Amino acid sequence: MSTESTASVSTHILDTSAGRPAASVALSLSARGGARERWVVLGRSETDADGRCRDLPALPAGTTHVRLDFETEAYFHDQGQAEAQQDAPAPRDSGAFFPEVAITFAVTPGEHYHVPLLLNPFGYSVYRGS
Repeated sequence: MSTESTASVSTHILDTSAGRPAASVALSLSARGGARERWVVLGRSETDADGRCRDLPALPAGTTHVRLDFETEAYFHDQGQAEAQQDAPAPRDSGAFFPEVAITFAVTPGEHYHVPLLLNPFGYSVYRGS
């Protein structure tokens, strides 16, 4: 058995069009042990009132790649924010130009990866936080 600790992941979402955390966004965490391996869904969750997901499962030993899949379409539909933006392009049926956001990144054992999502109806950005 390896004594090497596994990597860990946390995330949060800020809705930059509203200037506040994005609550109740469903997401899933997947992992794989190499570029040619299949993705394994480790768990599903939802952001809390502070836009944070506090219950992501631990990554299994041997994980080399992680994917966070955010279901943004339902969030924007519920918020109705695309329609409210002045001078914005006409919204799609759901009100979200990006109905899903998938973030894939490489991990190293023993490291913690905090990956915030800055979100608005017509764009997003991510970064490795602390």
